[in-house]
Amino acid sequence: MSRMLSPLALFLLLFAVWEGYCRLSGVSELVLPGPLAVLHALYIHRDAIGVHALATVLVALPGFALSVSFAVLTSMLLHACPRAERAVLPVFVASQTIPLVALAPLMILWFGFGLLPKILLVILVTFLPVLLSLLSGYRQTPAAFTELLQSMGAGGFEIFRRATWPSARPAFFAGLRISATYAIVATIFAEYAGARQGIGIWILSAKNSFRADLVLAGVVVSALLTLTLLAVLRGIEVLTRPGRGGRGHA
Repeated sequence: MSRMLSPLALFLLLFAVWEGYCRLSGVSELVLPGPLAVLHALYIHRDAIGVHALATVLVALPGFALSVSFAVLTSMLLHACPRAERAVLPVFVASQTIPLVALAPLMILWFGFGLLPKILLVILVTFLPVLLSLLSGYRQTPAAFTELLQSMGAGGFEIFRRATWPSARPAFFAGLRISATYAIVATIFAEYAGARQGIGIWILSAKNSFRADLVLAGVVVSALLTLTLLAVLRGIEVLTRPGRGGRGHA
């Protein structure tokens, strides 16, 4: 709680300055609504925006889960074959240079307006940070651990399970947090390109109606979804931390 007080106080200060500027400057709410007006619009339209938020979550979560699964499997294969890592990794890095604005319409054009293109876009955007974090974490395994296990007759998989994977755990969760911030954004971009429901559709419709308060309400919901996902990941990290219950990791 003590660590949350400082950022919470800063957010409240920023919101107070924002609200004060909107009230004192006389700027139209069509241009810049205050935070109270945004929260009021969010409350009034809570049922409608809730349906759109659920549609976004139902795309972002499966895409993120599949992305993490593919990243873990790919990292294990590349770790076992360094030559393949040197050949494949530049291709993965190059794929991240394609802008989302161009990639989302292509996904819709190739795979239609269903769930598949949106999930694929989330996977493409969130895959690389987890992969790079894991590969970096594998390299941080202390050589003494590996040599000790080898001297005890452990095979490659046993060394990976007992030394390499635990050593990569902090980097793995760091990569998860980075990818989680991209998951909702990628889903919204996919919805811009073609969808019937979702936060992206909500923001697009509000923009076309010149409702800045509803646009900002959609932004608030997308931020809350991202923060919720980050909180869940943090909870998983704490609950799976080695040493819980009085036992330390070997």
